[in-house]
Amino acid sequence: MDQRISFVTLAVADLGASRAFYCDGLGWEPALEVPDDVVMIGVGERLVLSLWARAAFEAEVGPIATGPGVAPFTLAHNVATPAEVDAVLATARAAGADPVQPAQPRAWGGYTGYFADPDGYRWEVAHNPGPIGLKVLP
Repeated sequence: MDQRISFVTLAVADLGASRAFYCDGLGWEPALEVPDDVVMIGVGERLVLSLWARAAFEAEVGPIATGPGVAPFTLAHNVATPAEVDAVLATARAAGADPVQPAQPRAWGGYTGYFADPDGYRWEVAHNPGPIGLKVLP
């Protein structure tokens, strides 16, 4: 099996609110839209972010576990400089994101902050000056 991720799918409670956040607020362009079902956004070379209406997600994948806390993963948007981290976090806040954690220097040498989308999914905005950070920049 090739080492590859093709889609990241998020089950969302309100597809319209999620579309408004990602497309209108962050300025991302949808690649495919099926009303009341799914919005797919190309987010990288051969990578799609799929925002899937929760009911349709559960019908195909199965019941979603619920409870207190946040989903046990993060999505990351890496940028080339700390100033870009601050700019992306400001854009997300302007789009209505919950500013989970302000940007700050990290012990490993990077600079990161977090925001949450309308469903609470955590996004890390990061400047990682190391080799792995450089690998993911366009």
